[in-house]
Order: sequence, then structure tokens, then C-alpha cells
Amino acid sequence: MNDSPAPRRSATPARRSALPGRALLGALLALPLWTSPVAAQTAAPPTSVTERRASTPQPAPLTAAEETRLQALFQKARPATLRIEQCAPTRCDNPDGVGSAVLISADGLALTAYHVVEGAQNLSAQTLDRKRYAVEVVGYNDQDDLALLRVKVPAGTPFLPLATGTPGVGNIALAIGNGNGDFLRAKTGRLTGLTADAGRADFPPGTLELNAPVVPGDSGGPVLNATGQVTGIVSYIRLEGRRSRAYAVPVTTTDPRLTALKAGEKRDAPVIGISLGGPFGNLFFLPERGFSELSRVLKLGDTPGAFFTGVSRGSPAEKAGLQPLQLDGNDERVSGDIVTAVNGKRIVNFSEFQYAVRAFRPGDTVTLTVLRAGKTLQVPVTLTGRSQVRN
Repeated sequence: MNDSPAPRRSATPARRSALPGRALLGALLALPLWTSPVAAQTAAPPTSVTERRASTPQPAPLTAAEETRLQALFQKARPATLRIEQCAPTRCDNPDGVGSAVLISADGLALTAYHVVEGAQNLSAQTLDRKRYAVEVVGYNDQDDLALLRVKVPAGTPFLPLATGTPGVGNIALAIGNGNGDFLRAKTGRLTGLTADAGRADFPPGTLELNAPVVPGDSGGPVLNATGQVTGIVSYIRLEGRRSRAYAVPVTTTDPRLTALKAGEKRDAPVIGISLGGPFGNLFFLPERGFSELSRVLKLGDTPGAFFTGVSRGSPAEKAGLQPLQLDGNDERVSGDIVTAVNGKRIVNFSEFQYAVRAFRPGDTVTLTVLRAGKTLQVPVTLTGRSQVRN
């Protein structure tokens, strides 16, 4: 639905105050809501969401023997890992973005997180010897944040095998990446969860959770098990005060997603083309009571639902005539749709709206139940791929 939690292009509606007034700021601060700190992909999920996972709340620290084993594994595996840069191989003094990847075959196939290469005009991969090679995106799965690359590395370049089975909670884990400007460095820890859910529709579901201290730039790097097999691809992190947790998309030799990627599948997530930003950017998970309290100031009405602040140009939302929230100088709503259902399924906030839309595919038409100016409308919208819409 939106390209990122904080959209790149915010709406500038007519008659809207340049800054929220004191009443609005006070209302936002007093709301019973969940907020989102920073994460590796775009933003971390809120700490209050329920996760479907089996986890150890306080995993045992790594023993000296385990650390020694992982460091030896790092030295062996490091030549098969990559620094991915958004730039041409022959001209890369100032790349637009940096991430990580891992070679998984002798012919140069590599796995990374899709958000590392998303929208890139040029890509290059740097190997341990600091040489750069051209990169082609073979396929991607937007929803699961996976991408398969072909890297023009020379014959004989090392690669790593994929895991043959599912890992276990408490297993030792090694991540390799390029976080904080480092070059192919090791991050060690334990797996603390197997099927974690970010609580956000625009983050991959069913991820591995580990307590290795990964940071932005490590995205797309491998998570290795004790035998040196690739068991996951780093996707996002969550910050909880000074504590961080890392999340990786699980991969195995029998993963049907990899078969599809090798066949060239480029699977976009479905979107409508709306966003929630500005002072409202943390209200993705606004509960019904929070909506009611905010409505006292903004005059949103009595029925909780999803409101939004931006509509992307040329998007399905714009074509369907959806109206973003507009405020007057007193921070009261002048106009703005409230979406209360998708194909008849009741929703009460922006996050639920995202989940409802992500249940479909690009090209599908859904019917939105919309409250507008005191009237209930049924608005058909044909979804498009996220790569076709930019906020």
C-alpha cells in the first residue's frame, strides 16, 4: 500500500496548516498507540505486536568454544560473501546504497534481500579481494524480501551451500555483512525464534529471529548454521531500547521460492498507492479507542477505520479518486476518506488495511468501503505492483 513507513513524497493538501497545532500534538502524544523505532529495512515493527514464534527470551551467551568455532567458520565462508553497491562496476566512488549478499552456486548465483537492490539502476558486487563485478537481478519476491542475482565472478569463486533442514531455537548463528561501513564482517549470536512476524504487512512474514548485532548495511547477508550452510538472508532489525534483534528470511535447498526465482519470477507486492506520514507516521496500529480520542480533535467521525495522508500520482488510489486527509488551520478535517472494509472485511487502522490488501495480487480488483462526507461508498480499486508506484 505504501512504499515505506515514512513516504518519500508527502501530500501537501490545500488549506492544511504547515505544522500541527498544539491541540493536535497533544492529542497525538496522549493516544493509546504503538510506535515504530528505526530498523535495517525501513522501520522496525512495534514492540507490542504479538509474534507467532517459539523463542528463548534470554538465550545463553555464546561459550568460548562456540565463538572460536564461529570465527573459524567466518574465515572459511567470507570469500563467498559479497558487498552489493548501487553503482556501475567501473564507477563506484559514491554508491547510492550498500548491502550484502552470498554466492550460492558455481555459476555466480547469489541471494540477497530484495530491498537491497530494489529500484537500482546499476548494481555491482565486490568480492573479498575488493574487485567489482556486474550484477543482474534474475528474480525477486517483494513480499518475502528475497532476490536472486547473477554476478559475473570468475570461475572458481567460492560459494556456500543452502541449508538442508530447518534450524532450531538456541542454535548458534553467524551473519556476514557490510553494516556501518565495514567490509564483510562477522556478527555472531543464537537463533531466538523460527517463525517471527513483524506485525507489518510490508515486512516479510515467518522470519528467523537472532540476537546477532546486525545493523543497516548487513541486509541481504547470509545467516549460517554451525556447519556453514546458508539458513537465512538478513532482512530487518528491531530496536528495543539498547537491545536489538535481527530477522532473516529462511532458505533451504527445497524452498519453492528459490525455484521460482531461478525461473525468473519477479513478484511484486500488491499496492493501492497511499501512505501515512508526517505527524501521523506512527499511527499504523492505532486501536479503536485511539481513533475515537484522535477524532475529538480532527473530527474524523464515529466509525474507526484507516485514514491516510498521501496518494501517489498515477496510482490505483488516485485513479479511484481516494481522498487523503486534509486539515484546516484549526487541525480539523476538511476532507479525507476513512476506509472501513476491504471486500467486506472490517478494518480499523492503516496496518489492517495493509494486511487486507496484501492478501491479493497485482491485477486483482478489490472493493473498499469508504466513509466520505457522511456517506458510505463502495469504491472498486484495481491493485498494481509496488514497483509501479512510488510515493
